[in-house]
Amino acid sequence: MASVERVTVTLPNDLLRDIDRREKNRSKFVAEAVRHELDRRRRAELRRSLQNPHPESADLAEQGLEEWTRGLPEEDTEALVDSKAGTPVRWVSGEGWVEGRE
Repeated sequence: MASVERVTVTLPNDLLRDIDRREKNRSKFVAEAVRHELDRRRRAELRRSLQNPHPESADLAEQGLEEWTRGLPEEDTEALVDSKAGTPVRWVSGEGWVEGRE
C-alpha cells in the first residue's frame, strides 16, 4: 500500500452531505475524485500540447525523425531510435498530427 499523509480540507456542508449519501469512506471518495480530476487535467494538457506543439517539436516534425537521427552519434541512434517502428506521422499546420509521410 502506498504511504498516506493526513491533510485538512475544508468543504461546504452540502457537498459533505452529498458525499456521505454515496460513500461511507470520505477519504477514499475524495482520493478517487482527486485522481480522476488530475487524470482529466493531464489529458487536457496533452491535448493542448498536441494541438500547439512547442516550436522545437514543430521544427523536429518538419525536419523528420530520420533526418534528425542522422545528426546523432551512431551508438545513440541504435540505442534510442527505431525508425521502422510505430506509425509515420507528420505535422500539418492548422490540422495537427496526421498519419503518413509527405
